[in-house]
Amino acid sequence: MTGLAAPRRRHGAGFTLIELAVVAVLASLLAAVAVPVWSAHLTRARRADAVAALTRVQMAQAQYQSHNGLYAWQLSVLKGAASPLSSAGHYDISLREAGADGYLAAARARDDGAQKHDEECRELRLLVRGGMVSHEPSGRCWNL
Repeated sequence: MTGLAAPRRRHGAGFTLIELAVVAVLASLLAAVAVPVWSAHLTRARRADAVAALTRVQMAQAQYQSHNGLYAWQLSVLKGAASPLSSAGHYDISLREAGADGYLAAARARDDGAQKHDEECRELRLLVRGGMVSHEPSGRCWNL
């Protein structure tokens, strides 16, 4: 069998260095876009912790006001619904003002928590005056 040529073997049947570099660059670009988007999504999702806590305060304040004729000055007098810490622990909850016609409740991102970098909505406030409810700083922070 001298007339037949031996089949050629390809040396290094793997990927070339250029192919690997292209894949690495593409993966880096995808990560550069995906990570900030995912992080922003998580930040918005964690805001629900503050919204839920302030909603519990609102319901407890309504019940307290119906029994006492004014709103509570302290979270501790609101039965079961109000805590100085949100359920997931991302926010500190406080009452800043209260009286016969309204109150101001706030949820502030904890300095040692995952929401500490949420500059847009670091503090959510629920203001009730004369039966009217305001969500501060914006509806966007409240996912409205």
